[in-house]
Amino acid sequence: MPDKIGVPTARSMGSAFGSYGVGIAGGLVYNLVAAFMGSGLLGSLAAPIAAGSVLKGTSGQIISVVAGFKAAGELLPGLFGNGGNRSSGRGVM
Repeated sequence: MPDKIGVPTARSMGSAFGSYGVGIAGGLVYNLVAAFMGSGLLGSLAAPIAAGSVLKGTSGQIISVVAGFKAAGELLPGLFGNGGNRSSGRGVM
């Protein structure tokens, strides 16, 4: 639930645009490192750590936490039921 709901102002729109830019920067770093390191264990660790360290403060922490949360379901699918299986549901022939 948001703290407040109000009329958009130039300041609030500027702040939202800045947050959007931070997200793009973090996503670029994340994807570049992931492409370079691969999708294995090393890549899944290096990408969020690099993105979180490039972005300072709360934004970097958020990226690292969300990436770790996502990785838990992908790296440890047995612990979370069928969480890591992204198949289309069709049987194997």
